[in-house]
Amino acid sequence: MSTPAPKPQGVDEQKVVALVRAIDWLLGERREAEALGLLQQAEALAPEHPLVLHERARRHLATGDPHAARELLERAVTVAPRQLPLPRSAASVYANALQTLAPGTQLPPAVVAHVQHARRRVAENAEALAAAVEARIGPLRAGRSPGEWHRFERCIDRILGRRRIYTPEPTFMLFPYLNNVEFLPREQFPWLETVEAATHAIREELLGVLSVDQAGIQPYIAYDENQPIAQWKELNHSRRWGAYFLQNEGRRVEEHMARCPRTVATLAELPQVDIPGHGPTAFFSILDAHTRIPPHTGVTNTRLTVHLPLIVPAGCGFRVGGEIREWQVGTAWVFDDSIEHEAWNDSDVPRAILIFDIWNPALTPLERDLVREATTAIGDYYKPEVQSEVRP
Repeated sequence: MSTPAPKPQGVDEQKVVALVRAIDWLLGERREAEALGLLQQAEALAPEHPLVLHERARRHLATGDPHAARELLERAVTVAPRQLPLPRSAASVYANALQTLAPGTQLPPAVVAHVQHARRRVAENAEALAAAVEARIGPLRAGRSPGEWHRFERCIDRILGRRRIYTPEPTFMLFPYLNNVEFLPREQFPWLETVEAATHAIREELLGVLSVDQAGIQPYIAYDENQPIAQWKELNHSRRWGAYFLQNEGRRVEEHMARCPRTVATLAELPQVDIPGHGPTAFFSILDAHTRIPPHTGVTNTRLTVHLPLIVPAGCGFRVGGEIREWQVGTAWVFDDSIEHEAWNDSDVPRAILIFDIWNPALTPLERDLVREATTAIGDYYKPEVQSEVRP
């Protein structure tokens, strides 16, 4: 039977642990200089302590020196071949070290095993911690609806490393202090039922469009050749993601609207964005079979986006931030498209939904007026230089 590795003589374990935890906190606050000062204190106190060695290894990884990190990790394993002292604290150090590795980083083979070990330890610790937390909060959630503890669920998911919390990252206007919610509660939009009640009529108008006006469907992504297209290369000027516009950034497409009178009448009763040259926008979005819309963000969180699913084959999905949903024909939802989102159609036939934008209800009437005038002023100022805007 193996015996635990002896602890370094004269080491104040509690002080070492406290220092390492303080270093973690300071790094989370981006107070690098203070964190380095505490690391130097820990090194002076216990230079060969496994937690100190791991903290030093993490610093080497962060500065691009995996070889030095490897040597320190090997020394840590030598000190504690079976089990690191205070494994929960060690898991925290591992987690912070793994965060320094950029996606796709190519590591030397000698370091890969250490990284894999670190990931296993972090995962094991997360499972144990999740069980401990669930044992305490389970009784509090009993009999409660998911909506009552939705925000806390996201809070604890982040702590446990299950999923990150996404925040609005619009490409144009970020309005501060609005709710940071991916999918907004239906209760805020009583008119959704009216929209859903018109599903059959709107779907029939869409089918008519698909039957007689295929030429009116245009590529949704349409960057000029001299514009950077980044993740849109596969969809640029492609009808794999097509749009049949009824309203396009404030411009009415009269011929299309004439083909879809019930859809137009439904939209007329809604709080759509009304900014000349920017809104409202409403269109049938048609995503071809085996096509994916890559992760992206919209232009502003002063508006929200509504989806009314009309044709949804199996194998379609939609992610906004950390939440994934499947469209159901006739069930609408409202989401904040300034939060990273993506969509996919893995089926063999096209998927079609009605998309339109509305004002964010968190804005006051004055704020709407201010946003409208400021957006118009900025657009007018840059108009001679403006390139065609894509509104993903």
